Amino acid sequence: MEKKFDALAQQYKNELFGNVIPFWEKNSIDKECGGFFTCLDRYGNVFDTDKFIWLQGRQVWLFSAIYNNMEKNNKWLDIAEHGAQFLDKYGHDKDGNWYFSLNREGKPLVAPYNIFSDCFATMAFGQLAKATGNEHYSDIAVRTFRNILSRAGNPKGMYNKVMPGTRPLKSFSLPMILCNLSLEIEHLLEKNFVDETIDRCIHEVMEVFYDRHSGLIRENVSPDGSFSDSFEGRLLNPGHGIEAMWFIMDLAVRNNNNALIEKAVRITLDILNYSWDSEFGGIFYFMDIMGKPVQQLEWDQKLWWVHIETLISLIKGYYHTGNPECLKWFEKVHDYTWSHFPDPQYGEWFGYLNRRGEVLLPLKGGKWKGCFHVPRGLCQVWRTLERFD
Repeated sequence: MEKKFDALAQQYKNELFGNVIPFWEKNSIDKECGGFFTCLDRYGNVFDTDKFIWLQGRQVWLFSAIYNNMEKNNKWLDIAEHGAQFLDKYGHDKDGNWYFSLNREGKPLVAPYNIFSDCFATMAFGQLAKATGNEHYSDIAVRTFRNILSRAGNPKGMYNKVMPGTRPLKSFSLPMILCNLSLEIEHLLEKNFVDETIDRCIHEVMEVFYDRHSGLIRENVSPDGSFSDSFEGRLLNPGHGIEAMWFIMDLAVRNNNNALIEKAVRITLDILNYSWDSEFGGIFYFMDIMGKPVQQLEWDQKLWWVHIETLISLIKGYYHTGNPECLKWFEKVHDYTWSHFPDPQYGEWFGYLNRRGEVLLPLKGGKWKGCFHVPRGLCQVWRTLERFD
């Protein structure tokens, strides 16, 4: 088994540095206007020059993390700072709220309605501050993080299109990302503040959004945590739930909480058993907790990030608990993922498959897919596999 894990670790590492990172390094850097191109076709050609703040932040984070955790090569740091300077100059309004998108030159296109722009700006500048020791970057990360927490009760604020009072719901997305974000900038914050934030996030994810009856994670709940029998209240996003479980495992390791790890593993397996397509393979994009029709027309697509995040949770679950179901599922998801998503001919991975596993869109990046899930996932799985004796 040890030799098998060694070979797998090498496979993930080689894919990261031989196939994925070179694609973004070669094609995504806008040397004229700053920042990164993310709308890249199969061959790496730019098909749209708009710049989406959350994807800019993700790429700054990614190259900062490579520098900090894998290879102290200045070329990685130069790429990260190239993106950070563009973000710092153009990415936010006068109050520090981060826009959703800019044109190529940096003029704002879409207002700061989406708090995930702020989340990934925090990750970007927190990781870059660790790499450089630059206090300006630290200040941006901390200020943005505190702004996120102040908006947590109503993340969209004035941009919320839902009528107040009729069917109030809160979304899983923010407490999920805060689980990861708290660890990302822990080095910049007071310990008590971090502890309180982490405890609150764990409670939300593992008690409020977790449905004890089904063993699944709900995407939306009423403000008191109760079930809403509506499209939104019944919605499952299997990728979100499974991704959150490796965030929870990392927090449980930090807090030395083995019971929490076991619970995260159980939830991972329950979601996977519910959402695996037994006919064509792969994990459904959206589902209904009661088996009713969903409103998302793309519900049966197979997406890159869902599968790579699942591989992270499964291999971490197996490492921490030795649960054989984690290894069995890891091998199954690994086989599906590697036979469908990577593009050995032109680099990087396809993002969008139909239910049968055929490529729907040959693009490598766009408005939603950038330099993040694939390289981060490859790194997480590789480094976890290396830890097995």
